[in-house]
Amino acid sequence: MKHTKSRNGFTLIELIIVMVILGIMAAVAVPRYLDSISNAEESAEDAVISAIRSGLKAAANDSLYTNGRASWPTNPFDALSEKPAGYSTDPTDANEDGEWTFSNDRITHQRADNSRFEWAYNPGTQNGDDAKIGTLGQRTEIQGL
Repeated sequence: MKHTKSRNGFTLIELIIVMVILGIMAAVAVPRYLDSISNAEESAEDAVISAIRSGLKAAANDSLYTNGRASWPTNPFDALSEKPAGYSTDPTDANEDGEWTFSNDRITHQRADNSRFEWAYNPGTQNGDDAKIGTLGQRTEIQGL
């Protein structure tokens, strides 16, 4: 009767090859994952700002109908029927993940990676002969934080 030697487990070289393959996969996957998170947060910001723009148009129409003059609210978030998740009345820039604030004529938002963005907001002139609708600027990154 002949005994055959059974082979249990993996050799060291097989384990090293598996580790190298996993390392390569992680090196490719992690940057793509981080990019997808950034893209998702940018899309969420775009959705909130788009809702604010639509709310400001509706507020101007309501004001025109009510007062005979189109105007925007002092706080652009007041034009929304529902505030975005993370909205805070804190009068400082957003400083927590997902936080939205309005102060000093600008909207600020902080992403999960701690980067912060702002949109300049000017409600316009609300009374007098030179009354006019305001402006809502484009997204700009807040530097130096």
